[in-house]
Amino acid sequence: MTYEVIGITVLWIFLYGYLIVASVDFGAGFYSYYTKRTNKNHIIHDIIQRYLSPVWEVTNVFLVFFFIGIVGFFPATAFYYGTALLIPGSVAIILLAIRGSYYAFATYGAHESKIYTFLYGATGLLIPASLTTVLTISEGGYISYEDGNVQLLYGELFGSLYSWGVVLLAIVSVLFISASFLTYYASRAKDRNALALLRKYALIWSFPSIGMGVVVFLLLSQRNAEHFQNMVDIWWVFALSLAAFAAATYLIWQKKALGVAFIMVMIQYFLAFFGYGASHLPYLLYPYLTIYDGFTNETMAIALIAAFIGGLAMLIPSLYLLMKLFLFDADYIEGKK
Repeated sequence: MTYEVIGITVLWIFLYGYLIVASVDFGAGFYSYYTKRTNKNHIIHDIIQRYLSPVWEVTNVFLVFFFIGIVGFFPATAFYYGTALLIPGSVAIILLAIRGSYYAFATYGAHESKIYTFLYGATGLLIPASLTTVLTISEGGYISYEDGNVQLLYGELFGSLYSWGVVLLAIVSVLFISASFLTYYASRAKDRNALALLRKYALIWSFPSIGMGVVVFLLLSQRNAEHFQNMVDIWWVFALSLAAFAAATYLIWQKKALGVAFIMVMIQYFLAFFGYGASHLPYLLYPYLTIYDGFTNETMAIALIAAFIGGLAMLIPSLYLLMKLFLFDADYIEGKK
């Protein structure tokens, strides 16, 4: 295995971690706002707040690691993506700042604002939609490169069915992942009312999430035939992902082993996410950039790999302790402290 492959694999692991942790966070924000508008907030408010209180500050650690790593391992990505994503990236940063300010106000007991609550719920959907722009343009055809200048083709981006398909997939996936976890969390808290409502949300968004996955897969055949064929060649990965989805949905429907159900959801997205990434290789951006173009020197690569593996080795135990000491503490999860 080459340094390039090791490097992109480590980064993909961090991005997957962000996919799961941030999805629960973003979805919780949307559900908090939605239930407030439908007068059901009293049912799940405590569950969501008990989850968010110890977690919100570490959510973006995975994303920071990924962006530092992608530029460190593949400096050429800063030229292509940095220029093309100047506006979409700025929008995403602004949305993250708005979300962070809400957490700060909520944590330190400021008076709750309807505007901030709305922005909190809206950013739960808008942030993943904006971040998926990176995956969309990586398929090619959305960037022009002439005379050394990179330009994002906004007309092509906003007029593309594939682009909107990826956005919808991101949104419904966030809502499904979040509802699946919060269903399990409510069951651990022994909150029957919250469990019933969150289980309903998980089942509602389950089939749209898998359905949009299929739609995006079919749209990809029109957008990037080479990538589509690579995905077909490893069809068994996506078949296993579908099986994990079926197992998760069945367990949620039957109200059984909800912790296992969420693990199945994680496996579902792990297989789909890594299957997508593996079939995309060696390209980082069709047809301009591969993992072998502009890769950092060997000494730097070894140092970065060691640093990121070390960071992962510290981050995972830290998250485990966070969950054990706070998130899943018997008294804390039941609201006794």
